[in-house]
Amino acid sequence: MTAGLILFTVTVAVFCDALHGLSHTHFQATKSAGSSDPQFTEKFFTQTLDHFNFNSMGNGTFSQRYLITDQYWKKGYGPIFFYTGNEGNIWEFALNSGFITELAAQQQALVIFAEHRYYGQSLPFGKESFNIPEVGLLTVEQALADYALMIRELKEQLAASHCPVIVFGGSYGGMLSVYMRLKYPNMVAGALAASAPILSTAGLGDATQFFRDVTADFENISPECRDAVRGAFHLLKQLADRQDYSGIQSEFALCKPPASPQDIQQLYGLLRNAFTMMAMLDYPYSTSFMGNMPANPVKVACGTMLRGLDLLANLRDTAGIVYNSTGLLTCFDLYSLYVQCADPTGCGLGLDSLAWDYQACTEVELCFESNNVTDMFPPMAFTEKDREAYCSKRWAVAPRPGWLQIQFWGDALSTANNIIFSNGDLDPWANGGVRKSLSSSLVALNISGGAHHLDLRGSNDSDPASVVKVRKVEAELIAQWVKMERNRLTAAYTQL
Repeated sequence: MTAGLILFTVTVAVFCDALHGLSHTHFQATKSAGSSDPQFTEKFFTQTLDHFNFNSMGNGTFSQRYLITDQYWKKGYGPIFFYTGNEGNIWEFALNSGFITELAAQQQALVIFAEHRYYGQSLPFGKESFNIPEVGLLTVEQALADYALMIRELKEQLAASHCPVIVFGGSYGGMLSVYMRLKYPNMVAGALAASAPILSTAGLGDATQFFRDVTADFENISPECRDAVRGAFHLLKQLADRQDYSGIQSEFALCKPPASPQDIQQLYGLLRNAFTMMAMLDYPYSTSFMGNMPANPVKVACGTMLRGLDLLANLRDTAGIVYNSTGLLTCFDLYSLYVQCADPTGCGLGLDSLAWDYQACTEVELCFESNNVTDMFPPMAFTEKDREAYCSKRWAVAPRPGWLQIQFWGDALSTANNIIFSNGDLDPWANGGVRKSLSSSLVALNISGGAHHLDLRGSNDSDPASVVKVRKVEAELIAQWVKMERNRLTAAYTQL
């Protein structure tokens, strides 16, 4: 996804000014309006290794990291805002989800950000976590049970048994928030699921949708921008067809010349990933979430693609917007900067990328492809058969297509309630999620000019009016859910 989902969720490396990237001034942070930094405390929770097999792993435990702040909380009364951590270091999400703490200040809430098992520092088996069979305890179901147990026990420890719980999440984390409301409605009063592609990741949708929507972002800036990208890839293909590998190395400032069609596919993937990242993170201000991005990176990219007639140089420098923000490297290393995996949108780098790759090989379906017809990228197929072959070789597992539909309802959500599905129209993940309200309590909110879970980010002077309005609606709905749940809990208590 993102990018893993968060994806969702690529750790982006930084590159050098020698690759003609942007200067450091492009990445001056814009100060958020009216915000104060929350004081999170990092703690560890003793978590059950395997919730579903009583003989497994000797009923062992592991240390699961979470962040907590009670600086806004009306102790024993205010709600609990619980972030269902996704595929990465939990600090990354806590520091880029300022809306949650802003809302906590308004509604006197306790805030908890829980780290997903097998990510960040929450490794059940330490360095052995990604060995087979140890990695087998990395499932959506285990992660949800982690969160349910953590919520129950922390409520007991904090004398918060009557405090309503609202879950929040973005991208894959948003999917988990939906699933928490479906699976544990006795514990969770409502869910805000931002940019949660619960349909496409369950195998419901079109394999061409994602990269078509990435292309649309650039096309909306200028059709000439889309054409320039497509033309640059065509020129690159001509060089590859002639096996002019030294020419490709020179044009793209590669550390080593490509030597095979596999290397060319790797280059295609690295370049396509840069456009994916810019589309996902097309915020109206500079950010350092999943790497350094200038304000409005899609617009900046199109300016670079259209600056002159040398399309290959323009393509190289456009990729440099993502990979070349601080000027530390002198060349692109194809295989250390981008890793092909079971998620064509990118798994990221490091140990977190291994965890997401495994999840994309088991429950989370991400069979997206580019075709150079509905999108501007080289044809790069990733079919279910491709997924099966890769996952069998890499992890010795067979994917289970359709499992998330069975386990978490797919598109048959009409009997659920108290879920907000928010999506930005600039986000290529948006059309893999719920875009239309299903009832008065299953509410879809669409953010004009919004990128990947923009609404979860803290307030900023550059925010479009659309996200300001959406956050207000979200705050009102959550306040209603908290009131309803508090009344229910009070009534249940008085009947005892």
